[in-house]
Amino acid sequence: MDLALTGRRALVTGASSGLGLGCAQALAAEGAEVTLVARDAERLAAAAATIASSTHTLVGDLSDLDAIAGLVAAADDLMGGVDILIVNAGGPPAGTFGTIAFQQYEAALRLNLLSGVALCQAALPAMRERGWGRVVAITSTSVREPIGNLILSNTARAGFTAFLKTVATEIAGDGVTVNSLQPGLHVTDRITNLYGDTGSLAAGVPTHTLGDPGDFGRIAAFLCSDSAKYITGTAIPVDGGAVRGLQ
Repeated sequence: MDLALTGRRALVTGASSGLGLGCAQALAAEGAEVTLVARDAERLAAAAATIASSTHTLVGDLSDLDAIAGLVAAADDLMGGVDILIVNAGGPPAGTFGTIAFQQYEAALRLNLLSGVALCQAALPAMRERGWGRVVAITSTSVREPIGNLILSNTARAGFTAFLKTVATEIAGDGVTVNSLQPGLHVTDRITNLYGDTGSLAAGVPTHTLGDPGDFGRIAAFLCSDSAKYITGTAIPVDGGAVRGLQ
């Protein structure tokens, strides 16, 4: 299927590895011009080297909310505009109600909720003016079924999902779609850091496998296509059937 993304301009945050990089690679493979954002310049350069087409990089920390508008403006300058925004940020520390201090919630909300709000505020006005745009946020299946020992992530990502659904409804008539993807267990550094040896994790997934970031990226790319123009305000689990709820 031709996703008709040739000439589109995509900004992908958290793009130095894992699901963010998978999205950047998939969009570039479909002809989009891509700008990758991450905190570490060396890892960012290595990630960009995996993409054959011309790719831009910007070093930036999404937890610095005051810098986000500048990052979007810089991507706009590099590409002449931002048509596609992939919102991705690393997860906050693990912990429970009993182990997480009150002060840690602010940092988690800043990274996994407010940074996404700031990115949307910076990128959406131009998309709406042009009459075409795509926002795909990477959240977590914890939005549907809270994950034990991840109270910070559960809390922040649920709030961000509500924000995305509200915005999607408000701007649906402007040619801009807003959706989120909810990854389950994928082969990423985040999963390794949380669980260590991932060999036994696949046994708990109905497919008996962990997800592939490349496959995940291609799902995101489809949501950015013209064929997906009637899909907005959705939150789609990509989890091998692991979440058992009906919705």
